[in-house]
Amino acid sequence: MTETEKFTISSDQIVEKVKELIHQGNIRRIRLIHNKRPLIDIPLTVGASAAAVTVLAAPILAAVAAIAVLVNECTIEIEKVGEAGEKK
Repeated sequence: MTETEKFTISSDQIVEKVKELIHQGNIRRIRLIHNKRPLIDIPLTVGASAAAVTVLAAPILAAVAAIAVLVNECTIEIEKVGEAGEKK
């Protein structure tokens, strides 16, 4: 079961927020959207070890930092993986 969330964030907070989302571990996909157009779509492996995520995240974070320089704010859309028996 997946959930989708969207929130708008300023450019100076984009890289830190993406780092935080990558390390959460239950995120399947992160999309950065500006003016209703996707800028980058980052698929993540659920259940990857923290060491692997850190190594693989470096080029992604470099790309996100480059995008953050070009936009004032953008929307982050995330797909979370929920538990099968989880109740809302």
